[in-house]
Amino acid sequence: MGQHLPLNSMVGTAIVKDVDVTTLQLKPGTSWSETYARCVEVAPEAFGSDRIYNLIGGGWRRVGTPGDHQSPVDMTAIQGPPRVDQEVAAAAVKDARRQHDAWAKVDLDERRARVTRAVDDLAAHRGLLAMLLVWEIGKPWRLACADVDRCIDGARWYVEEIERQLALTTDQERRPLPGPVSNIASWNYPMSVQVHGELVQALAGNAVIAKTPSQGGFHCLTLAHALMARAGLPVTLLSGVGSQLGRTLISGDGIGALAFVGGRSNGRAAATSLSDKSRRHFLEQEGLNAWGIWDFTQWELLAPHLKKGFEYAKQRCTAYPRYVVQRRLLPAFLETYLPVVHDLRFGHPLAVESPSDELPELDFGPLIGARKAAELAEQYDEALGGGGLPVYQGSLQSGHFLDGQDISAYSAPACVLQPPTNWSLQHSEPFGPLDSIVCVDTEAELLAAMNASNGCLVASVATNDADFADRVSQQLQAFKVGVNKPRSRGDRDEVFGGVGESWKGAFVGGDLLVQAVTRGSDGDAERLYGNFPDYTLLPSR
Repeated sequence: MGQHLPLNSMVGTAIVKDVDVTTLQLKPGTSWSETYARCVEVAPEAFGSDRIYNLIGGGWRRVGTPGDHQSPVDMTAIQGPPRVDQEVAAAAVKDARRQHDAWAKVDLDERRARVTRAVDDLAAHRGLLAMLLVWEIGKPWRLACADVDRCIDGARWYVEEIERQLALTTDQERRPLPGPVSNIASWNYPMSVQVHGELVQALAGNAVIAKTPSQGGFHCLTLAHALMARAGLPVTLLSGVGSQLGRTLISGDGIGALAFVGGRSNGRAAATSLSDKSRRHFLEQEGLNAWGIWDFTQWELLAPHLKKGFEYAKQRCTAYPRYVVQRRLLPAFLETYLPVVHDLRFGHPLAVESPSDELPELDFGPLIGARKAAELAEQYDEALGGGGLPVYQGSLQSGHFLDGQDISAYSAPACVLQPPTNWSLQHSEPFGPLDSIVCVDTEAELLAAMNASNGCLVASVATNDADFADRVSQQLQAFKVGVNKPRSRGDRDEVFGGVGESWKGAFVGGDLLVQAVTRGSDGDAERLYGNFPDYTLLPSR
């Protein structure tokens, strides 16, 4: 049974904010049934009245077995992903390879025109794409719109820069890969990461294969790919169980490159399957990103960063769930941290008091599912059972919810001081609003605690001492390091990658993304910026 108000999975010591849930209602026009009906109206070739389709060989096909699925927002039943089997996937890869061979011969002006047409269509349906993100993966409206906008704005930047990036008409001209790019991405950023990457891949002359994430985002991706296919882009979209389709989509004959975003275990398996081949790949994997705080007094500058860090419940690869704090600064840090976490707003992204109200301004909505929320509660209890101290434990009773709605996918913010060294999250990110604080006394201890996961994507140091910041930054196992500010994936010309176990293969972002999905004059001998088994080459970050 789902969990309903006033029960909650993290009932704690925080002061409960007064919320009269009886006054809240679902904003008219935003229900799932209305949202899905709009998809059927906008893209009937991809959305049936009862299910979504797979895009194979340039056409939408009613194949695959739709599974049961629930929206994390309120456990509403929604149409599940139409999972195909390995045989269908293998045939789709062959079709994509034929599309790739034809597309690679299309001149850049035509490719630019078609990508621009696709981007314009995405912009025209921005609101519907964002609403799908709200229902499918629980993004608050502002963050859902931002995800769509980053995709659109980033793709437009590449359209303007692609001729320079490909070095056309020079002896350094870059050409498409020998086969389509296979995209297997996480559920948390379907537009700004997955669709954005696919648009650039196509712009550079490659056909595209994409697998929908099983946990959510497949409706948004279906609509986006319907618009991309209409514009004449060579895109394939499949749903299926990763363990069944993985070998076909990762190391199958005809694949030119693998773009992967996910956990370390799956990423490691993907890298292993590619280890005997020279196939291009870029695998973004998780790492524990940390703030280090040392000889610091500018607390008023840190507070906004702490608040922004909770966006989307820290369900992103560049979130900072670990704070490594100089012991004598712990009281001052908590004076800054606790008011921030206490005032966070979370709840149903579409609940309003009056039909005319704007959608609520929330820091986060639900986690990706009820299972994840239950897992996070168990990990919190595990930390306390091992001797960790409960610095903060929020309550779902302070959330922004409809009266009687299922809240089993929600998790209130919580924080543990000095978690046990054998904690299951000691070396990995929680992917939810569960923070931890580790106190240290020496620079060496700070470095050891910040480098706990053997590589991460970002890290930051808060300090008044510029020499200390410079010295520590050089020793942190992070791709990007911020001083008195967080770092993120970035947009447009900003590069992105990881260090150690957080990244395998070519780095991306800016010009590096185009380089990752094209071949230079040196062919397979080219040394790209990236983290490879036999070398690591880092760009300016």
